Amino acid sequence: MAETGKGHGHGHGHGHGHAVSTEADRRLLTGALALILGFMAVEVVVGVIAHSLALITDAGHMLTDAIAIAFAIIAMRIAARPPQGGFTYGLKRAEIISAQINGITLLLLSVYFVYEGVRRLIEPPEVQGVYVVVTGVAGIAVNLGATWLLNRANRASLNVEGAFQHVLNDLFAFIATTAAGVVIWLTGWGRADALAALVVAALMLKAGWGLVRDSGRVFMEAAPAGMNPAEIGRKAAALEHVVEVHDLHIWEVTSGYPAMSAHILVVPGADCHAVREAAQRMVHDEYGIAHTTLQVDHASPRLLAIGEASADVAEPHCADAHGPAHTNGRRQPAEEPATGSKAESPADSAADSTEEPAGEPTGERRAAGCAGRRRIRFPSPGRLSDRRP
Repeated sequence: MAETGKGHGHGHGHGHGHAVSTEADRRLLTGALALILGFMAVEVVVGVIAHSLALITDAGHMLTDAIAIAFAIIAMRIAARPPQGGFTYGLKRAEIISAQINGITLLLLSVYFVYEGVRRLIEPPEVQGVYVVVTGVAGIAVNLGATWLLNRANRASLNVEGAFQHVLNDLFAFIATTAAGVVIWLTGWGRADALAALVVAALMLKAGWGLVRDSGRVFMEAAPAGMNPAEIGRKAAALEHVVEVHDLHIWEVTSGYPAMSAHILVVPGADCHAVREAAQRMVHDEYGIAHTTLQVDHASPRLLAIGEASADVAEPHCADAHGPAHTNGRRQPAEEPATGSKAESPADSAADSTEEPAGEPTGERRAAGCAGRRRIRFPSPGRLSDRRP
């Protein structure tokens, strides 16, 4: 029987890049939330006293920041729950949902500000420069404090990054608003307010798209940004005694938590456990993947027929193709046979012809299996070590 080795790394890589604990993150976000809620209340009171719709509207913008941070805190608590029932990874992707909500909110706000900015460029309203300047300076101070708190949290988490981008863009908005207020106060040119809004809208659009794109990659189970599965497959296939690597999957459970699974075939007589440990070490040290599930089997020395039942295989390996196979450091499509430097022997051709059922075209058989038939060219016996499992 083939020997199977499975390995699971520890310390899943869902850590904090600068040694900040999850509890510390929650405290920092709570502090930023308190600052924003306090300033928002003051802004509403001053707006009512001064009969300023602009100040009350800006307080509504601050409310979106408060909601974004509140979402982030709630998502952190949900994600911290241990795995149970059908949720084998726990609820860690609650943080990604929060990041996506924050990203979509930024995109919607940017569209609104573009609309308002263009409308005010065409018909500039009467703006009280003094109120704008005073409120803007106070808003800069509050948002500087909130930004500083959130920047100390773990921004490697898309959840925290979403809240940070909300507050940071609000800081930019107050800076632009204050500058526009000074121009209006000194010159009376009301269109400065609309230009400032358009600048802020562009920044919000950039930040929102980044959050939606990155969280979308996690939902679609794409490999982490900057991590090339084909390169990892080639490096794993180049390890000693490895014949082929296929069914290679790399994804993120949540931000900062990459995971990998693969099926590795080794030459007959090689130590499956040693190969598995070498592969785990390689992906951990070079790519930071600490959570791995690797199935390691001995390959047939004559012909590899993955996905087809044979005398010693009870059932097909899989029902459909799962990406390319990596053999001897070369990337090959799963549905095509690997090519070696030596020509196929007549005995091998005869073996293939006897195993091919009559009346069934070769192309259909290859489409039906997970990899069809692949010819594997084995390394020379000299590569094998004296150690046996």
